[in-house]
Amino acid sequence: MRDLMAGTAYLGKGQRWVARNRRQWGFGLLPGLVTLAGYAAAVVCLALYADDAVAWATPFAGGWASPWSGLFRGALTVLLFGGGLLLALISFTAVTLLVGQPFYEELSARVDRAEGGDAPESGLPLWRELWISARESLAVLVRVAVWGVLLFALGFVPVAGQTVVPAIGFCVSGFFLTEELTAVALQRRGVPLRERLRLLRSRKLLALGFGVPLALLFLVPVVAVFVMPGAVAGATLLVRDLMGEEAAGDGAGAEDEDDLSRA
Repeated sequence: MRDLMAGTAYLGKGQRWVARNRRQWGFGLLPGLVTLAGYAAAVVCLALYADDAVAWATPFAGGWASPWSGLFRGALTVLLFGGGLLLALISFTAVTLLVGQPFYEELSARVDRAEGGDAPESGLPLWRELWISARESLAVLVRVAVWGVLLFALGFVPVAGQTVVPAIGFCVSGFFLTEELTAVALQRRGVPLRERLRLLRSRKLLALGFGVPLALLFLVPVVAVFVMPGAVAGATLLVRDLMGEEAAGDGAGAEDEDDLSRA
């Protein structure tokens, strides 16, 4: 239980860190706003053209007697739009992290410098870091999709499917959300995906304490945008715990905004 509470505490510490350093909060806000605008445009297009796409994909239903054609295509349109929204919710964090890789790496490095005076660097060129991040994010999304299919199937089990399974679903989402966010700091330390997962499994309650509350907040992408900079900062503090790195106290960790702006 101590790790569970510690994980939640790191989430709060990250939000307090960016609150003390407001310029860094604004700096970390940019990728989320760009991603949100892109997703909003995609959702609007999906809402406008989902019925046309379904009609194009089901020409065989055009000659069906009323009301079966309308009911069939209407159901497919709802499924298409709902699936698109679900995909948007699942992928939003990964895409935001990918778009904001340089921003979040710099924010994470500034947290490291504030806490310990040293910010590890991967030494890789930016294009290589982006490629590794995209590849590993895709691998995580595949794992999440596998879990999603399994939990969807278990959702049809009476009683447990409506109680236990949703709780497990939030735990799975929280764990992988923690992995995505800690990846920013761990990639700078040269830790590959397999090792990152091993580290988090060794401290499951710590990962869940950080990730599950975030998973609940991230159900609304607009909230995710404003929470993301603090989440990256908190994940960096959590990584320092996982790696056994010494950290300065809260007071020592705070940097003056002017000092950070010159960094």
